[in-house]
Amino acid sequence: MSWLSSSQGVVLTAYHPSGKDQAVGGSHGPGGEEYTSSRRYGHCTMNQGISKTTERPLFDRSSSQDSLDELSMEHYWTEVEDIKKANENRQDQEIVVVKEPDEGELEEEWLKEAGLSNLVGESSGDPHESMVFLSTLTRMQAAAVQKRVETVSQTLRKKNKQYQIPDVRDIFAQQRESKEVVPDGTESQSVRTNENKYQEKDDHAPSLAVGEKEMIPSEETPVPETDINLEVSFAEQAVNQKEYYKDKPKTQSTDATLPNFRLPKDKTGTTRIGDLAPQDMKKVCYLALIELTALYDVLGIELKQQKAVKIKTRDSGLFCVPLTVLLEQDQRKIPGTRIPLIFQKLISRIEEGGLETEGLLRIPGAATRIKNLCQELEAKFYEGTFNWESVKQHDAASLLKLFIRELPQPLLSVEYLKAFQTVQNLPTRKQQLQALNLLIILLPDANRETLKALLEFLQRVIDNKEKNKMTAMNVAMVMAPNLFMGHPLGLKSNEQREFAMAAGTANIMHLLIKYQKILWTIPKFIVNQVRKQNTESHKKDKKAMKKLLKKMTYDREKYEKQEKNANDADVPRGMIRVQAPHLSKVSMAIKLTEELKASDVLAKFVSQESRVAQVLKKGDVFLYEIGGNIGERCLDDDTYMKDLYQLNPHAEWVIKSKPS
Repeated sequence: MSWLSSSQGVVLTAYHPSGKDQAVGGSHGPGGEEYTSSRRYGHCTMNQGISKTTERPLFDRSSSQDSLDELSMEHYWTEVEDIKKANENRQDQEIVVVKEPDEGELEEEWLKEAGLSNLVGESSGDPHESMVFLSTLTRMQAAAVQKRVETVSQTLRKKNKQYQIPDVRDIFAQQRESKEVVPDGTESQSVRTNENKYQEKDDHAPSLAVGEKEMIPSEETPVPETDINLEVSFAEQAVNQKEYYKDKPKTQSTDATLPNFRLPKDKTGTTRIGDLAPQDMKKVCYLALIELTALYDVLGIELKQQKAVKIKTRDSGLFCVPLTVLLEQDQRKIPGTRIPLIFQKLISRIEEGGLETEGLLRIPGAATRIKNLCQELEAKFYEGTFNWESVKQHDAASLLKLFIRELPQPLLSVEYLKAFQTVQNLPTRKQQLQALNLLIILLPDANRETLKALLEFLQRVIDNKEKNKMTAMNVAMVMAPNLFMGHPLGLKSNEQREFAMAAGTANIMHLLIKYQKILWTIPKFIVNQVRKQNTESHKKDKKAMKKLLKKMTYDREKYEKQEKNANDADVPRGMIRVQAPHLSKVSMAIKLTEELKASDVLAKFVSQESRVAQVLKKGDVFLYEIGGNIGERCLDDDTYMKDLYQLNPHAEWVIKSKPS
């Protein structure tokens, strides 16, 4: 992979707190022309008639760039130079070419990724499912979908397609009609949002979960800057806060003092990525894409997905191999592997050398030695004959960064790499965090798991900053080029934009590291939308069953009696029955109290079932909410069972281990 430049003759400028932009290095030719040495590329460009102090760059400075005004970017550009040197002799990897579709194709792809492809075109999907899906969207989410449907419809009309093209007004008229139907049944009420309840009072009222007493604060009562509200759609929050912040000066914090954002406790439990069954997680991804698009639409920022043209990649080996191929190889050796073994081993080797080493990750290994190690690893890693004792710590760090850079498709994915970069343009830290949260959800599983392992490792490095001299910002500046700029997709810009991107991507990297625990949380408003979709789907299934039973001359009362949850027959009111089928044949009835938590249920089960006590170790098994208005959800220890029972009274409660 070689470093590419899309522009020539551009002076790389650095913005200083004094307000002047200065060229990075430079000398003068015999004719008075200025030769400017670019730290970024290590070459010279000649610019006629440019003074030593140049004009301010034409690009808009982002707030994230402002936060680096007093911080040295030296580590960032040093890392860029190291990457360039390492890649000078590597011309063997095929460049990923990004297809630039027209607007209609782009929006059609968006609808497909959002699970709504049957709204346009000749898709054979169930239209009822789409109507159910649309009925659960907030106003800003619906507006984002409507905008894309209109674009696709217009494009198809221009192409004179023969099949009937639906009018977007008809689609959303059906959605409005479905919202006007009064829900029947306990389940529907339990997951219903308060959007309609507040709609008449406030045209921009957000969609709230049941039990939420406070709406998104108005102009008079702004949200505390350190609280992340996961109960209200991010796009709806942005709409409500737009007016409040319109005439106020920006108070963007510097990276050295990033706020300690926190998630307020949720009595029904925090849902993290990995806690939901695959069928519900698929719905979460659909909603996350729509929500991200709605948020960007509200803030007036363009969000475009990309598609890489398929290229020939290696189908075996370690470097320049797709993550999915690596995991297939690794799972043949160790079933259930979720993070590439070579990636894990490199991190392990770095840590064996001690995280107190000064300049860890920043000081590169010798290029020749790294090249030889790569070749040796390719030949011996899977055979188990590679001598890890011969790998120096800085070499292992260089190999780790090389592994990330040489993935055929970026770790942050082809589709969303630019969306990650664009996060720097969002106006507030909180909105940047919200966008990153949604983008993490949208990553493919392999990318997300590998990124998580990387960020956890980087945090361990930062925890030793007193000795290794690698602060959070130092680590961010060293790693940002490897994730954002070390891949061909990140290089399509001129030097001025690259300087802006340098500051922005370093900040994004810092956010990813600092707030990683928050970023792996699934917002409650999205989980509630999934619950509502499941409820509506159950209603459809029940109607079909009732019709079938009628034809079979079954008595309605008999059917309704059979339909009742089995727990209702043998569990008194105010209690739940907990099962652990893999650990014990005995189930247990547990009384619901205001203070009963999921951790208490686990403890009660262990104390009563002494023979499984040795099996039940903390972190080995969890309490699950299964059925009702959710497919399957692993509960965190602090979930209040009575509150969750009221949200999903038809669920079953099962103790089991997480699937590997």
